[in-house]
Amino acid sequence: MPRINKILAILFLAVTANVCSADEAELYLQSGAPGLPMATEDPNVFRVCAPKDNLPFSNENGEGFENKIAELIAKDLGKKLHYMFWYDRQGFYRNTLSAHRCDVVMGTASDADMTLNSKPYYRSGYVFVYKKSSGLNIKDWDSSDLHKAKIGVVGQTPPSRPLEDKGLLENSRPYRLQRDLNLPPSFMIDDLVKGDIDVAIVWGPIGGYFAKKSGADLVVVPAPEYEQNNVHGKEYWNISVGVRKKDKDRIAMINQVLERRKDDINKILDDYGIPHVPVVEDKKASR
Repeated sequence: MPRINKILAILFLAVTANVCSADEAELYLQSGAPGLPMATEDPNVFRVCAPKDNLPFSNENGEGFENKIAELIAKDLGKKLHYMFWYDRQGFYRNTLSAHRCDVVMGTASDADMTLNSKPYYRSGYVFVYKKSSGLNIKDWDSSDLHKAKIGVVGQTPPSRPLEDKGLLENSRPYRLQRDLNLPPSFMIDDLVKGDIDVAIVWGPIGGYFAKKSGADLVVVPAPEYEQNNVHGKEYWNISVGVRKKDKDRIAMINQVLERRKDDINKILDDYGIPHVPVVEDKKASR
């Protein structure tokens, strides 16, 4: 939109409404506030919605593995990469993708209903992480060593189901489902290294990445699937790129890149220590 009209729109919101700053007005403008045009999308820009401090996935310095995959896709398409950073909290999709401030979420469950999703580009699950020096030998939910360990687990996540079924919740230290932003994303692995817990049961990309970065001799063991015992104990998920539901052309274009750059993507995952297993085809993923 012409620069003068954009400035006038921002001034109108900031001055006459007297409730928002110029920056906030700019965000309203981008989201298509009533009575105002929405900013025109630049076809030469690959706009990604991402949390700004959420390693190993993304951060504002572009150091996460999703940052690297986004760079790969943008370069393949000959587009400039641009981010809209927003904390991964309630309202993330509403304030980013749905508000048209960005067009792509790099990591979403392939069966998520809020987005139109690409074919899965990796599949991961929860892992057991513990010190090699501890002498523990944990391979599954019935491992005897799990019964004598102090377990760290994020409350209400899928591993809580097998832990409850096996009578292990009393041995566990629950962590908040929504991360305290005063703590680094590595907080559970940090507690493991310090000895506050004996084993961390955590989402694979988090466990694998921070175990590798910790400098400690940590063992990372994939947790067995538990979905066959209880659907709420599903431990493994396909992960896709997500876009707005109407963006069928965009997702078709992204699917083509994911297919031709599959080996490069797997190398990024491996370089970051991200545990991944073969994708199980998901009926809800975009074809």
